[in-house]
Amino acid sequence: MKRKSFLILSIVLVLSLLLSACSGSSKIKVGSKNFTESLILGEMYSLALEDAGFKVERKLNLNGTLVAHEALKSGDIDVYPEYTGTGLLNIMEEEPISDPQQVYDMVSDFYKEKFNLVWLTPSNANNTQAIAVSKKASDEYGIKTLSDLQKHAGNIDFAAVPEFEEREDGLLGMNRVYGDFKFKSIKLYDYGVKYRAVLNDEVQGTVAFGTDGDLTNPDLVLLEDDKHLWPPYFVAPVIRQETLDKDEKIRQKLDEISAKLDNETMQKLNAEVDLNQREYADVAKEFLKNEGIIK
Repeated sequence: MKRKSFLILSIVLVLSLLLSACSGSSKIKVGSKNFTESLILGEMYSLALEDAGFKVERKLNLNGTLVAHEALKSGDIDVYPEYTGTGLLNIMEEEPISDPQQVYDMVSDFYKEKFNLVWLTPSNANNTQAIAVSKKASDEYGIKTLSDLQKHAGNIDFAAVPEFEEREDGLLGMNRVYGDFKFKSIKLYDYGVKYRAVLNDEVQGTVAFGTDGDLTNPDLVLLEDDKHLWPPYFVAPVIRQETLDKDEKIRQKLDEISAKLDNETMQKLNAEVDLNQREYADVAKEFLKNEGIIK
């Protein structure tokens, strides 16, 4: 009887250890970078995976691209939201390319071959660099594109941000592709107040990003990059292959989120946090519930 009891206890202990190991290995570590949009997306990924029955450890608010990328490579995180243009320029160190599919294919192939990391289906949210002007200036001078802005630059006081005038993906590149932008004036502003300067008519134009929450304001006009200076920055989950192999539901849930995102949607979500001062976790949860992605 003692031997049988010992055997039963041993089997129970082994099963317990196996279950514990399986449970630990099935935990998915979700990361994000340290800005509003990335935090919202990281929380969305976490909530959706939890809703699908996975254990999730949040490692959000990582300090920038290289930190997040290294964490993914090392296994400190399993997945995080990244931008195709960032992969092309910052990780691959390639020259800008304007075709979205070509950029996605390049970064996808490179990440898989070099790091065994997988780019899932990209969303239609393109957080590319851009220029915005006041609606008043847009209407008065007929400015809808960067080509229009170049022609009418002498009428525009421009709000620059640090390094904008010296960067190839800033004013240097604009001058090279479109011709010289001879603005009426260029004034330096912090990122947090540049839109306010435009809305207060201190300036008429500023640096923007395609999914900025401030662009929900109808008094701002996002200009078309009609000569394709900037590469596309479509956001997608990037995930470790070994994590993806655990369960096909992981890809399904993350792709389901990406399918619901475009510029307008992302602008509204960012605005809820940046302008309406809501918590990013609440905004993410509300969106997923409204879209039927989580219960």
